[in-house]
Amino acid sequence: MTLHISSRLMATAALGALMLAAVPATAKEKAAPATQTTAKPEIGDFGFDLTGMDKTVQPGDDFYAYANGTWAKNAQIPADKSNYGMFTALADLSQKRTREILDVAKGDPSSMIGRAYSSYLDTAAVETKGLAPIQPWLAKVRAVEKAGLAKLLSEADRSGIQHFFGGYVGQDDKNPDVYIYTMFQGGIGMPDRDFYLKDGERNTKLQAAYLKHLENVLTLAGEKDAAARAKAIYDFEKQVATVHWDKNDSSDATKVYNKMTIAELAKAAPGFDWQAFIRGIGVNEDSILVSQPSAFTGEAKLLADAPIGVIRDALIVRSLDGFSGVLPDAVAQEAFSFYGTALSGTPQMQERWKRAVDFTTNNMGEAVGQDYVAKYFPPETKAAMDVLVKNVLAALDTRIGNLTWMQPGTKVKAKKKLASFTTKIGYPDRWKDYSKLEIRGDDLFGNQLRANQFAHDDNVGRLGGPIRRWEWGMTPMEVNAYANFGMNEIVFPAAILQPPFFDPHADAAVNYGGIGAVIGHEISHHFDDQGAKYDETGKLADWWTPADVAAFEAAGKALIAQYDAYEVLPGEKLDGTFTLGENIGDLAGLTIAYDAYKKSLGGKEAPVIDGLTGDQRFFLGWAQVWRRNYREQNLSQRITTDPHSPSIQRTWVSRNLDPWYKAYQIKQGQKLYLEPKDRVRIW
Repeated sequence: MTLHISSRLMATAALGALMLAAVPATAKEKAAPATQTTAKPEIGDFGFDLTGMDKTVQPGDDFYAYANGTWAKNAQIPADKSNYGMFTALADLSQKRTREILDVAKGDPSSMIGRAYSSYLDTAAVETKGLAPIQPWLAKVRAVEKAGLAKLLSEADRSGIQHFFGGYVGQDDKNPDVYIYTMFQGGIGMPDRDFYLKDGERNTKLQAAYLKHLENVLTLAGEKDAAARAKAIYDFEKQVATVHWDKNDSSDATKVYNKMTIAELAKAAPGFDWQAFIRGIGVNEDSILVSQPSAFTGEAKLLADAPIGVIRDALIVRSLDGFSGVLPDAVAQEAFSFYGTALSGTPQMQERWKRAVDFTTNNMGEAVGQDYVAKYFPPETKAAMDVLVKNVLAALDTRIGNLTWMQPGTKVKAKKKLASFTTKIGYPDRWKDYSKLEIRGDDLFGNQLRANQFAHDDNVGRLGGPIRRWEWGMTPMEVNAYANFGMNEIVFPAAILQPPFFDPHADAAVNYGGIGAVIGHEISHHFDDQGAKYDETGKLADWWTPADVAAFEAAGKALIAQYDAYEVLPGEKLDGTFTLGENIGDLAGLTIAYDAYKKSLGGKEAPVIDGLTGDQRFFLGWAQVWRRNYREQNLSQRITTDPHSPSIQRTWVSRNLDPWYKAYQIKQGQKLYLEPKDRVRIW
C-alpha cells in the first residue's frame, strides 16, 4: 500500500532522479499512452478483469462489491498470508523473480547475495548451532546491572534489537539540509499501546496470547520460573504503554518536533544515562530531536524503578524475537505463533525459500535490485511513467490555480512547491555500496548481526555529511510507493509499475484510475494534513494563512466524520483522524488522476469498450487495484495500527467525486449517495 514518509519517520532517506514541472498540454497529449493499442493487455480486453465484477450489486450501494464482488467471493487467502489482493499477488511475483536471481547467484562463491541466500537455506547448520550464536549476547544481558544498562542498550541498538526506545538519523524537519538524530518511544512488544489499554474480547485474547508468548520465549532461552517472569514483563510493558503517546499525537509533525540538547533530555527524563547511550550508538552531536518527550520522562522513571531482573528478561525476549528468523525453527515458530497467527490470523509460516529471499532483500536490497531491474524493468515502462507523472502533476497545478478556498499568495507558494518536486521511478540512479558488509555462506546469525550493524553505522554516518538525495527508502522489488516530505519527492519502485496498476498495453482510463491515482495519492501527500506543513524546500514551516488553514481543516473534519462512520468489523470503526492523511491522499489522488485522464484525451470523447464508457473504466481501474481479502485478525489489527483505510473504504472514496455519480447514474437512496453539499472536496 502506498505510504508517506517524512524525514522524521524514516531511518533512510530516498533518492532523487529528475525534477518535474508542468509540461505543455500539446506535449502531454502527444506522449500520453494511447487509448487503443495493438498489443493485448495482460488483464482482460482493456486492462480490467470483468469476470471479477458482481453486477447484481448496484454501484451506488457498494462500488467495491460491484467492481470486485465475484473476485472477493472466489479469491482464497494463501495459508502463509494474513490478506491477499493485488499488492500481494505482485509481491508474490516479485518474490518468485527474485528467487530465480538468487538461485543463480548462490552457485557463485564470489556473490554476496548468493552467500547470504545460501546461508539462510542451510537449515541443518542453523539447527546444529542452536542458540550458540546468540549466547554471548544473552550472557551480557543476564549480567547487566543498572549502571551498565545505557551502554548495553547502545549495543542492542547497533545490533538491531528493539528495546525501550528507538532512534534514527534523518533530516531535521526545520533545517532539511542537515541531518539530526531523532528518538521515539518504545518498550512494548505488541504493536500499539491500545492493545494493552483497551478493553474488549479481542484484546483480552491477544493479551493472553502475548503473555504466553513471553513465557514460551523465556523457556526457549533456558530461563526458570518463566510464567511468573513473563507476567512481570507484561506488567512492566503495560506501565510503559500508559506513558506512550497515542498514534494520533505521534503522527503529528508539529507535536513530535522537539529539539533539545542531551543535557536537556537528561533533565526532562532523569533516571537514565542518556549521554552514555547516545554517545554509545555513535551520535556525537549535542542537539537531538525527541518525538514524545513526556513518554521519555515516564519511561526513564519506569526503567529506574523496575527491578533489573525484569529489564533483563524483557531484553532476552526482544533479542530472541528480533533474531528469530535466523535462529532454530523452534524460536522462529514461536515468534510466528504470536506475531503471525495471534495478531494477524496467518495459519502458517512462509516456506524457507521465501524467507530466504526476504532475508536477502531486506539486508542487501539494492544489490539484488540491480539484477532485478536489468531483467524485469524495461526502459519503455519508465518512459511511460514519466509521461503519466507529468500529466498528474500538471492536473494538480491547474487545480491549485482554480481553488476557491486558498488565498492567492498561498497558491503561488503551493505551485512553487509542486514545481520543485523530484520524482524517482523504478530504481536508484546510484546504488548502495555494500563492500564493507561481510557475508559468509556458513554464518546466518552472524550475517544478520553484521547486516544490522552495517545499516546502523551507515545511518549514523549521515551526521555531519551532505543530504543523500540519491538514496531510496525502498528497493525496486517492493510493491509500494511513498512520498518523502523532507526531500520533497515522490517515489515509485519498479515492482508496482505492473498490471493491474500499470500496463502500457491497457486502456488509458484503467491506467489513470490505477497507477495515475497512486501517483496522485503520493503527490497529494505533500499537501495532506501533515505534508502541507512542509514548504517547497522540505522545511516544516507555517506558509499558509489562517484563512487557508481554517478552510483546509474544515474539509478535513468532514472527511474524518465520513470515515469515522465506517464500521469495518462488528463494534470496530475506523479512526478518521488517524487515517486522515491517507484518505486525503486517496481523495485528491483520484480527483487529479481523473483530470489528467480527461486531459490526455485531447478534447475527444473516449471510446466505449465492452459497453463501458471511459469514465466507467477509469473508476473500475481504481477499484481493481484495491481488491483484497483480509483475515479477521489482520483487519482488526489494521484498524488499530494502519493509517490507511481498508480496501473497501478506499474504493468508496469515489463517492466524493461528481463524475462518479454521472458515470454510474448514482441516485438518492443508494447507500453511498452523498448530497452534493456533503461531498468532500479539498484539492
